[in-house]
Amino acid sequence: MGLHHEHGASMEEPERCDLQTAVQSPANHATSTASPINARLSRRPASEAHGDMMFMVGGWMQSDPSFLVERFCPDVNEWRSTAHVFNNRAGVAVAALEGRIYTAGGENNAQRYSSVERYSPDSDCWSTDVAPLSSPRSGVCLVAMDGYLYAAGGHDGFTAVNIVERYDPHTNEWSKQPPMLTRRSRAAAAVLQGHLYVIGGNDGENALSSVERYDPLEGTWSVCSHMLSPRESAGCAAYMGHIYVAGGKDELNLKLCSAERFDPCEMRWSSVKCMRSKRESVSLAVFNGVLLAIGGHDGDSDLKSIDIYDHETNSWRYFGSLKSKHPGGRVAVLRLNTTLI
Repeated sequence: MGLHHEHGASMEEPERCDLQTAVQSPANHATSTASPINARLSRRPASEAHGDMMFMVGGWMQSDPSFLVERFCPDVNEWRSTAHVFNNRAGVAVAALEGRIYTAGGENNAQRYSSVERYSPDSDCWSTDVAPLSSPRSGVCLVAMDGYLYAAGGHDGFTAVNIVERYDPHTNEWSKQPPMLTRRSRAAAAVLQGHLYVIGGNDGENALSSVERYDPLEGTWSVCSHMLSPRESAGCAAYMGHIYVAGGKDELNLKLCSAERFDPCEMRWSSVKCMRSKRESVSLAVFNGVLLAIGGHDGDSDLKSIDIYDHETNSWRYFGSLKSKHPGGRVAVLRLNTTLI
């Protein structure tokens, strides 16, 4: 059976890997033949799941920002459409906190937004009764840490900014935090060992390799080791005690397939096997114990394909594909016990 490759050439369909068989232990190599995900699902109706819930939000739809949202259903190993966001915006930030998904900022036709939306999986609805960011901007980093959302950086329509603010879901308020050391838009971010790392991005002129770390107890930012390559619009995730960064584009605007990881003990970056495709605006996500690279743009085509990373063999392999292309879309993973709608 032939598959139309996203670079435009025809190729044989790669061996499909699904999460019923891919995740057999945290190391991906279980002694048992039963997957933990499969075992969990087999004990309850297919409409229920008590593991992770993964959503792809927004992106571009042809030449316009998209309001589409997809949810991955591991019981049937496919993506399905779910409730749309209210406002279609590109460059929107997405994060999960306390069983809800939040979107913040973004742009549409060069207009930046400060508004924030919140999704509840129980009702399958988005709401707009969330306090906005302090200022309109796109390309913001949005991450959850210690029960709060942190929004860092972005672009206000004129330049990259170093603004940092923190959202308290119990008071529905944002509060200003110490600014970053560097102005950054389209940076990557991850939380590891109680610290917030903001990685790469663009300072308004150039793609960056620099990295900084925020200590919420001290309220201070410090400089970390630079990445091996400057990159913006990269994917990023904390996985197995390291921070992985993949894809994006460099200072020459070239799309990247390269990947690297940060070791917090040695405080240094090392190369990881390149992804199978170049991917700007790729999303990295940890879903039920595995690291996935989802979507993006390779310089010629928007990608629906998803690759899974095997840390033991340091290799990427084909996992599946999204229902629709979401160039510039962002993934959020909810880790909770709930019933899928």
